[in-house]
Amino acid sequence: MPTTVDPLSQARPSRPRRAHRVIRSMIRSLLYCAALLPVALVALPAGLLGQGRSVAGWWNGLRTRLLGAPGAEPTRRPGPVAVVNHAALSLLLGAAALVPLGAVLLIVARGVLYGFVEPGPFDNAWGGPTLAGAWLAHFLIGIPFALAGLAALAGIAAVHHRLTLALHGARRAPWLVLATVVVALFGTLIIFAWSRQL
Repeated sequence: MPTTVDPLSQARPSRPRRAHRVIRSMIRSLLYCAALLPVALVALPAGLLGQGRSVAGWWNGLRTRLLGAPGAEPTRRPGPVAVVNHAALSLLLGAAALVPLGAVLLIVARGVLYGFVEPGPFDNAWGGPTLAGAWLAHFLIGIPFALAGLAALAGIAAVHHRLTLALHGARRAPWLVLATVVVALFGTLIIFAWSRQL
């Protein structure tokens, strides 16, 4: 008796595999966004000094190593203006990435590690008056904010990934530069509002 295999069951990965892939993608995006600002700070002056080819290779290497994207064969050699523009846009995205990076770090410090960073008493803390209740409350409240921060980092990484492909000759979507400017303005507004609170 011949056995039939459902093609849909083979095409779709199992839930644990999908969850593992999503977690790995989030971690890669976090690391990629953490590297954007330092690399852009070095790439901008290097591009201005005529090291365009090397700088373009740095961006391609960052994209392939941290995001795990396939290596792109450049269809054209990027000119010095394109490299400097890319570095400036990368600088904007890297600065904007500081907001969700800071939020994720704060959530880890004040949610996951709450019992270690807060000495107590916990009478007025969320989930208090016990340490266990306060710790659990801060951890659970932090989960959606951490996920939102990781989603923002994944979005920033995706926009920069598309910008880097355009640097190497791929067709640039018309919305990419506008999206970069909007993300940078939004990050600036959040940092400004937060600094006015202090």
